[in-house]
Amino acid sequence: MSPRTRLVLLVLLIATAGVCIRLGLWQLARLRERRAANATMSAAMALPETDLASVPSPGVAFRRVRARGEYDHAREFVVRGQAHREQPGVLVATPLRMEGRDAAVLVVRGFVPAADATTVDLDTLVEPGVRTVRGTARPLSPRDDGGAPITRAARTTWRGLDSAAVAAALPYRVLPVVIQQVAESGLARLPRRLPPPTLDDGPHLSYTIQWFAFATIAIVGAFGLIARPRRSMARAPSGAGPPPPPPAA
Repeated sequence: MSPRTRLVLLVLLIATAGVCIRLGLWQLARLRERRAANATMSAAMALPETDLASVPSPGVAFRRVRARGEYDHAREFVVRGQAHREQPGVLVATPLRMEGRDAAVLVVRGFVPAADATTVDLDTLVEPGVRTVRGTARPLSPRDDGGAPITRAARTTWRGLDSAAVAAALPYRVLPVVIQQVAESGLARLPRRLPPPTLDDGPHLSYTIQWFAFATIAIVGAFGLIARPRRSMARAPSGAGPPPPPPAA
């Protein structure tokens, strides 16, 4: 290997190690953020269940809540492109016109299987009458894509629940939280009520280890390139000249 080629490889290995270390530190920061958020959510979920009609909605994020009212099935939101237990489908979110408050809260009632992760017959999912809904409150936040609505065959589906889009689609005030409904006896089989969010480290710890491992490999490779010429020089005999020519025939 020529000195020029060795230098180019050395620079590439050092640059690769630097990039991998930077990505590892970034994932480590993401891990710390996730653990801090998990601690906040865990503390909120450990509090007693509260009636959403009697407390300020911004203060109930991630708490166990209940709300009573009637569903407005005519204005349901279908969130497309979902999966549950490796099965494609949609999420159905329905406004609940609350008793005792001049407002509604969006209830994520659950998951409905759909082969194309888009099409669902909402007429079979109607839950009429006054209902008491229990679940976990989660913030209703803005999205960069505005929820990305798509209308096909007079049915609109959404990529996600966007606070501005939800407010614009409803003719009444909607609270800035959604209720992820939990499973209870007496509820219909569909939609399938989803379990509470899992509070774990996610992929960040494994990604951190992966990037630092790549950086270590690059650093070891760089040291190998540096040490190789020195080893070659150490093996060469000192003061040795070229071998004598073979004797003439």
